[in-house]
Amino acid sequence: MSIEYRRLGGSGVLVSRVCLGTMNFGWHTPVQESFAIMDRALELGINFFDTADVYGWEKHHGYTEEVLGQWFAQGGGRRENVVLASKVYNPASRSKDDREPNRTGRNLSALKIRRHLEASLKRLGTEVIDLYQMHHVDRQCPWAETWEAFGSLKSQGKIVYVGSSNFAGWHIATANQEAYRRGMHGLASEQSVYNLNSRMIELEVIPACVEYGMGLIPYSPVDGGMLAGAVEKERSGRRGGDWVTARLERDRPKVAAYEELCRRIGHAPAEVAIAWLCHNPAVTAPIIGPRTLDQLETAVRATGIRLDEETLRALDGIFPGPGGAAPEAYAW
Repeated sequence: MSIEYRRLGGSGVLVSRVCLGTMNFGWHTPVQESFAIMDRALELGINFFDTADVYGWEKHHGYTEEVLGQWFAQGGGRRENVVLASKVYNPASRSKDDREPNRTGRNLSALKIRRHLEASLKRLGTEVIDLYQMHHVDRQCPWAETWEAFGSLKSQGKIVYVGSSNFAGWHIATANQEAYRRGMHGLASEQSVYNLNSRMIELEVIPACVEYGMGLIPYSPVDGGMLAGAVEKERSGRRGGDWVTARLERDRPKVAAYEELCRRIGHAPAEVAIAWLCHNPAVTAPIIGPRTLDQLETAVRATGIRLDEETLRALDGIFPGPGGAAPEAYAW
């Protein structure tokens, strides 16, 4: 299997066609298995890894970054061969008794950004985070303060690119315009939930990313398991979690129709879901969050699948989107 590379939006950096999401590492996937997945990802050509300062909840916030730091520390070019992304916005308490929200809470203040960046660098055992993303928009903090903090960190060489996550289209526009006023590069990428069963970002987020030359990094490409054979797994007695079971009761007809389509074209549902995202030229790299090596291999295989026009129309029929970009999607 070989993997393609794409520019991250309008930037010069090349990233793999899929991004390795590490949210499960250390607490859902044991440390040694996490190491094996990261080693195999590099072997497959995946050079884009995503994490966040809050991942590792059942242990403590930041635990997943610590796992990545331990892996980087093994050497062998691990850190040098990875475009590393992390995030800031949420509290990152060390334990249930450490109530960090009482100190800095959820925000993008200059103090928060600086403190969390330094803590992430320490946990990751690195001097720089290549893509530092705002995990959510802060509607109260002035953009002047937020961009001043990012600008300072860039000038110190501690971050390279700035990205957003879970932003609305107008948040993307505002953030970029405020950056441009300061002579800054602006946002390199947006990370949003996007999959066949969740297509709302086609209205305004995707058009905003295209307009501002940003990479789109969709997370939850298989909709938390709904698009990974949920009906077939239920029939074989391999039920998903409570969340999948509840969603399946609501979406069973279209998920069943989707799985039947996948059988007809000869590809696994999870592969088709990822291939559909890769078909969209606005998408840089879907974020895959494998718990096992097999799930990693499945995701890489998906990047080589080419869906024909008939299949794409059939998928639109099962999972109709919002009608395209706004305002044409709902107005003349």
